[in-house]
Amino acid sequence: MSVRAAMRSLTVIVAVVLATLGLTAVAGAATINYVALGDSYSSGVGAGSYLDSNSCKRSAKAYPELYKNATGASLSFQACSGAKTTDVLNSQVSALSSSTSLVSISVGGNDAGFTSVMENCILGGDSGCKSAVDNAVNFVHTSLPGLLDNVFSAIRGKAPRATVVVLGYPHFYKIGGSCSVGLSDTSRGYINGGADALDVTIAKEAANAGFTFADVRPAFTGHEICSGSAWLNSVTWPVDESYHPTATGQASGYYATFTGAL
Repeated sequence: MSVRAAMRSLTVIVAVVLATLGLTAVAGAATINYVALGDSYSSGVGAGSYLDSNSCKRSAKAYPELYKNATGASLSFQACSGAKTTDVLNSQVSALSSSTSLVSISVGGNDAGFTSVMENCILGGDSGCKSAVDNAVNFVHTSLPGLLDNVFSAIRGKAPRATVVVLGYPHFYKIGGSCSVGLSDTSRGYINGGADALDVTIAKEAANAGFTFADVRPAFTGHEICSGSAWLNSVTWPVDESYHPTATGQASGYYATFTGAL
């Protein structure tokens, strides 16, 4: 076989592999142009080994980095701790282009007031927790869909040929688990219900945009806080890492779910 024929064969093989993954090769190049958008669940808060010195806390153990290392993808790591939908629009989607072939994103939890909900559940007892979760769920049902639509529309407009995977949020707690202190099972149930409402809305809006929703709840089942084998940090220091995936949660929960959705 001539060198030219061998190169043609290699190009065909690469194209078949990328097509199998649901990705598009960029004009003769085999590299996957991957942009990771979103909030702390995508930046890797809680997993340690942070790559930056700013508040974004992008981790070398976050699922976008794991994917880059496994595939050789060209990664533009934009996800940032605390990001809301407006932050994605204002500071992250500019990294997208017509050559972007893969996009991942997790967003919506901060818009719904995740931090405030957890504070009220910890300090306010069952009644305070229920009120906080109910308010958040009302926001998720009434206001979040439009905010997500704005983000998803911007992604599609800037990266028209990209495969887009939208990742959700896990249940935080195993009800009836091994935790002997802290929140009651009643409050834990409220919090898990809030995560369900958030995931249902995100999944619906992702489907409306023609994107793939990757549900991490099945992967985290049996590995919630109080499970005895948790992939999520409970209340910890630094406090912003509380209720976020550990390095194992990123690898076995988020990365596994992300790659399984491709």
